[in-house]
This record gives sequence, C-alpha cells and structure tokens, in this order.
Amino acid sequence: MGHPKDKYALVADIGGTNTRVALADGRSIVDGTIRRYRNSDFPGLEAVLRRYIADEDSVDPVAACVAVAGPVRDGRATMTNLDWAIDKGTLIRATRAETVAILNDLQAQGHALGHIAPENIRTILDGPEGQPNAAKLVVGIGTGFNAAPVYDLEQGRIVTPSESGHANLPIRTERELRLCQFVSTAHGFPAVEDVLSGRGLERVYAFLGHEADDPRERAAHDIMEACADGSDARADDAAQLFTRILGTVCGNLSLIQLPFGGVYLVGGVARAFAPHLARFGFGEAFRDKGRFAGFMGNFAVHVIEDDYAALTGSAAHLHGLMGG
Repeated sequence: MGHPKDKYALVADIGGTNTRVALADGRSIVDGTIRRYRNSDFPGLEAVLRRYIADEDSVDPVAACVAVAGPVRDGRATMTNLDWAIDKGTLIRATRAETVAILNDLQAQGHALGHIAPENIRTILDGPEGQPNAAKLVVGIGTGFNAAPVYDLEQGRIVTPSESGHANLPIRTERELRLCQFVSTAHGFPAVEDVLSGRGLERVYAFLGHEADDPRERAAHDIMEACADGSDARADDAAQLFTRILGTVCGNLSLIQLPFGGVYLVGGVARAFAPHLARFGFGEAFRDKGRFAGFMGNFAVHVIEDDYAALTGSAAHLHGLMGG
C-alpha cells in the first residue's frame, strides 16, 4: 500500500560508506521506513534518493533534509570522504519536495536533542538540571571529531557549524607532547581528530608500541574488544590515554561554550567508549581545570546511544522550518 501524498518528509544521514534514509511524520521517524544503501553502489546522492522513493512505493515527500559528514556552506555540502555533489538542487530534483535543507551531520545530532528516548541516553557525569533554554554542546566522536553548540532561542533552535576536530591537540603532560610529535611525524600537524577518532585510537595504540620499542598495530574495534575482555594491557593503556585527552578537550570546549544544558557525546566511537569512560578517568580529566575545577561540575555529560539520532534531528529541523 502506498504512502499518502505530501504527508511525510524524507530524511537521510549520509556517511562516508553508507547512506540511511527514512520517512518522518513531524519530528518522529515512521516505523519500518529506515533503509540503508552502500554509497559505492551509486554514482551520487540523487540516485540513492530515487532508489529509496521507488523502494517506498513511489512516495511523494512534502519536504526533504539530508545530514552530511562534511562542511556545509551556502546550501552546498562538501563531503570529507566521498566525491558527491550535494546541494539543494539535487534534493529538489530527486524528491520533488517543496521544502529542502542540508545539515552537517553534527548539526543534525544537535537538532535531535530533546527528541531522543531517555533509554538511549547514558549519563557519564551528573550535573545540575539546566533551564529549558540553556545552551547545550554536542560532541561527535567517530570517523572524525567535531563539536557544535546548541542554542534554543525564541525564534527556534540554532546549531552552529564548526570544524573543531582540526584545531590543535592540547598538551598537558610529557607523554602527550611525545604523542603530538608522533602524530606530527606521520601526518604533519597534530589535530584533535588525529587522536580523538576511530583511526586516532589506532594511532595512540601505535604510539605506545613505538614508546615500548615493540611496534604492533590493531584496529579500533579490536582495541575496544580487548578493553572489554582484558586481553591486552596496551589496549587498556591506549584507551585510558585517549579517554583523558577526550576529557581535556571536552572540558576546554565546555569552558568556551558554557553548556549548562549538558554535553552530549555522539558517534560510534563515543558509544563504544561509553562503558569505559568512568574507569579510564574521563571525569577527572574533564574537571582538571585548576581553580575552575569546581565550576566544571555545572556541566553534565551524556552519551547518545541512538544510532538514528541524525535522522530524528533532520526531521526536527524540517518540522521547525515548516512552522511546526
């Protein structure tokens, strides 16, 4: 049975490897409509969206929004790991929707806050409950790293874009300095996401092997499995170093943005680390700000464990654009 004409919005989350597409009714994803497509099977986004529309009985969406893993400027997205042209004209051609929008994927995560089921939010650090319009901070840790503040204003929600993962990595200890030098030797510049990402965890592990004069390589998911089963002391050491740097960076960003409404970690690496953040010292590093250590207790930290939050955020953004 086909879908009603001009009732649902089409939303998509475009990653480097896969694109997930769904239909939304207001801010809610319609059950049973999420589909995943491998990007390598298609020449571009238009082909993906046309396939989805055909797979969903030639649905005629009233609006469309895509979340893109890369910067968005003047209505055009540049993907970090995919050579696709993504602009509003592409969305209009593919969907014939009356209203279209393009978001950075982290912006979409920010728009999802407040619309995620409580059971999909894990609290890492408690803090006082903020006012409903208090600023929030969403921090993405996955293939790369990024952060964006979330502001709820009278005119609606604003999630400002950034490229925080390309800022310099902070240095607190001699070992962290050596890690920065190790990363610089391999990649020319010690950026935050060179350490705080999936491939970054692999570099931390390689760095520890270099330090011990016992070089070994492990994939990020193998390192996390070893942390869970205790089979590799170096994996624990790498995860702890990663966690403490993550705490430092998130603490720095919190002092810059003052997110009294909470800090929300998102992304596959954040979800993988969630069970281990406490024992590896995230809280201590987050609050290690000298005379401002007590002040850091104002910021609660959570992990979003909803893999489809970017779709929900895209739906919420469209709902606001359309006066909902």
